[in-house]
Amino acid sequence: MSAMKEDVLFQVESDNPAVVDEEVVESRKYLIFVVDNLRIGLDAEYVVEILNSYTVTYLPMMPDYIRGIFNMRGQIIPMMDVRLRLGKMPSDQQSLLVVLNYDNIQLGILVDAVELMLDIPNELIMPIPAQSTQKLVSGMCSLPDGSGTMLVLDCDQLMEHA
Repeated sequence: MSAMKEDVLFQVESDNPAVVDEEVVESRKYLIFVVDNLRIGLDAEYVVEILNSYTVTYLPMMPDYIRGIFNMRGQIIPMMDVRLRLGKMPSDQQSLLVVLNYDNIQLGILVDAVELMLDIPNELIMPIPAQSTQKLVSGMCSLPDGSGTMLVLDCDQLMEHA
C-alpha cells in the first residue's frame, strides 16, 4: 500500500501547477573595458586585479604592443597595450592595468577605462563575421542594458601573441 501512496504522491507532484520547470540560463561574468571607444568584454574568471598605479620597465627588441614588464608584489609580469595590439593609435592618457591569469600565465593589459562587471547569458554571444581579420575577438553581443555592443576578447589568442 505504501508503494501506491508513492505513486500517487509522484503523480500529484508532477501535476501540480505550482511546480514550474525553470529553464537554467547559462551565463558568464564579463569585465567590460574600453579601448579607443570599443567596449571589450573579458571573462571575469581571468581577472586578478585592476591597477591604476604601476611602473613599467621597458624591454628592447619586443613588438611595439609589448610595453615592458612590471613588478607586482615580487612577480615579474609582461605588459601588453591592447590598443596597439588592436592596431589603434597609442594614447597619451594614463591607462589602467588589468592583470590576467590565464592557464597559470600572468599578463597585464593596458586599457583606457574599465566600465563594469556584467553577467551575460551565453546565448547572447554571437560569433564574429567570418570575413573579420581580427583574431583577438571571439564573439560579440548587444549589451542587455541597451548601452551598445561588446566584443569578446579571446584570451587564447591574446596569450599566444603576448
